[in-house]
Amino acid sequence: MARRSEPEYKPLLYTTTMRNPGRLKYMLYVLDKFEGRILNDDLATEICGETIRYGLYRPMKKLPSVQQKWNTSDQGEFSEELLTDQEVELMIRNNPQSHKEAGFSKGWPSRFATIFDLTKELGLAWYTPGEPIVISPLAHHLLKSIQVDVNEAENFVSYEVVHPEYEQQVFLQAFAKSQRRNPFVRVLNDNVPLILLLQTIRKLNDDPNQNGCGILRRELPLLIFWKDNDADALYRRIARLRREHRYDASDEVIIDICIDEIMGGDFKEFKPKSIMDEYPDEFVRKMRMTGLFSLRGAGRFIDINKNEDATVDYVLEHYSTYSHYADEREYFDYMAELDSNLIQMSAQPAAVSNSEKLLDGWLAVYSWSIIKNELSNLSARKSSSDNVLKLLNAPSRLEFLTALAIKSKMPDVRVVPNYCCDDTGLPTSTAGGNKGDIECYERQNGVLVEVTMATGRTQTMMEVWPIERHLDDFQRERKAQCIFVAPSIFSDSQRQIEFVTFQSHGKKKIRAFAIDDLIIFLEHTPSLYDYSISQLEDSPKLADYADHLMTVNGGISILSLSHSLQEEFGQEYASMGVRQWHNVVRDYVERYTRRYDIPEAEKVTWMMAAETGDFAPMMATDG
Repeated sequence: MARRSEPEYKPLLYTTTMRNPGRLKYMLYVLDKFEGRILNDDLATEICGETIRYGLYRPMKKLPSVQQKWNTSDQGEFSEELLTDQEVELMIRNNPQSHKEAGFSKGWPSRFATIFDLTKELGLAWYTPGEPIVISPLAHHLLKSIQVDVNEAENFVSYEVVHPEYEQQVFLQAFAKSQRRNPFVRVLNDNVPLILLLQTIRKLNDDPNQNGCGILRRELPLLIFWKDNDADALYRRIARLRREHRYDASDEVIIDICIDEIMGGDFKEFKPKSIMDEYPDEFVRKMRMTGLFSLRGAGRFIDINKNEDATVDYVLEHYSTYSHYADEREYFDYMAELDSNLIQMSAQPAAVSNSEKLLDGWLAVYSWSIIKNELSNLSARKSSSDNVLKLLNAPSRLEFLTALAIKSKMPDVRVVPNYCCDDTGLPTSTAGGNKGDIECYERQNGVLVEVTMATGRTQTMMEVWPIERHLDDFQRERKAQCIFVAPSIFSDSQRQIEFVTFQSHGKKKIRAFAIDDLIIFLEHTPSLYDYSISQLEDSPKLADYADHLMTVNGGISILSLSHSLQEEFGQEYASMGVRQWHNVVRDYVERYTRRYDIPEAEKVTWMMAAETGDFAPMMATDG
């Protein structure tokens, strides 16, 4: 599907051609339902209707009932509640499309083509009018990264990314093959951006006159405008730029090289901010989806992730040379072919000791005030302006910042994140769905920390329920609790968490925190593990000690008993403050004396439960 009649040299604009490839898996989930069916105008319109039903494509004119269903999720992601047949029909009717794509009828059929055009270019799905829709093996591998549950009785949909590593594998293969000059995007630039970047970085790092940190972020516009695949020429031009300006070339110098030198002056419509900031930022985001790149120097440099040297070697060996394709189907078949060797080269979590060490390193970069501010941004669903953090998607950023926050405020706690990371400790993807997000160790106890950006019913269905399973696994080797963190805690999630604790008789303790509440907790609580009790009987030794003090002293006051217990067991139950100790002691004494008006300093006695076999025996006081 040609976008222009005549090809020309252009900068690589991922901001328009590939704005959010991470959402392709959701669109493919819908398209996969129609695999094998012959595409025509009616079917194209029906498929558009299904993307609207799931909230993935959201036209401008919305029914009030539709807007209400879409309020709790972002465009490009599944809505919590599916639209009804009538709502879908009205949305299609009320939003006529004037769009026209070559080979497709004007209107919704052409809109279908634009919605799914990137799936063709990346080798994920093939479609053309009059032919069956094809979902490639590469796309089926991507679809395995998510689990989608639809409750048709309630029109409710929930989803979870269960294998983020599969998504990384798919985009690694796609970007290793993706050519600038291909039949879908008619440009004259002839290179594979991923290959050009890898080759240029290696040449820079092999040069003893360079700093060995890869390519400067400010140098990326040269690669983005580069016309061919000559990595040696690009490396030499960057080396010359460094000789002339070191690492401080001005925006004007970079822009002049791109426009006047590389493009020969034939690129007039541009904004300096786009060339220097927007294009490079989007390029780095896409390249990091492969897991092959690290950020160095507080995000100033982009370098090869040394953990993935073997994968880089394989990619350069097998994809540095490539054939050109003039036919769309032939290029699609090339992109769609699954490279089983490359797919198996999935990124792995860092070794536990290295993971902790790398996390400590980032504490030298981000102070508590910065961490706190960035977490607050996530709570409010605001983007980050930090040169490094803005390149992480929200779920990965939340996992990373939560791990940093705990380590920052509780340095004696061992914090082991389970996300895959580069050689600097920065996440390349979230933790997989078969284990907890962050494992923390305090004294002999464990705290499993689970985080999510999900809200509403999706939070309950796809996040809270698996926590119990993860905590089960974590508790097999140690005494452990769980902390659950989200921008806000949905009421159903809180009830489900309380039910898990109740059903397990308190053995599975889960504490839920909204992000803002977690910040307060970390600032004011001495321990991550909840060393507290709701009543003295929760710990037989506490109840026994209270009875012992009462017996040997011939009675004891609530005030004295509270003070004595805190003095003896305060370190073990570090989460409990003075007021909490007082409350559990008063509760205990009142129940066993059956008196509810005891003055703080009054000395009382009671018969112990062990002597009577009764929960609350008759009281005896110092008459």
